[in-house]
Amino acid sequence: AIESGPGEITVSTRTEGPDHVAVEIADNGKGIPPEIMSKIFDPFFTTKAVGKGTGLGLSISYKIIEQHGGRISVDSTVGKGTRFTIVLPLTPPPTADLGDPS
Repeated sequence: AIESGPGEITVSTRTEGPDHVAVEIADNGKGIPPEIMSKIFDPFFTTKAVGKGTGLGLSISYKIIEQHGGRISVDSTVGKGTRFTIVLPLTPPPTADLGDPS
């Protein structure tokens, strides 16, 4: 999470092929160190002090995006910033066929 202070956050959107949309959120903050990159979507993982965060934000976001048939990726450079890209389908994903309800 970006800390309070000077910095810039940009949000942009674009189409991703004929049936998806991409939302990109980028900042010019301190970036995510490579040694923790594989943990950022884990439930309860946080780099904040005790009592300052639950470590659930990215984990919950990941699950919601996945349940909507989408994906999220991250690109980060220490000292330069981080970019999250969320790609979602323009139409809902097909649901499992539960048979005739009658």
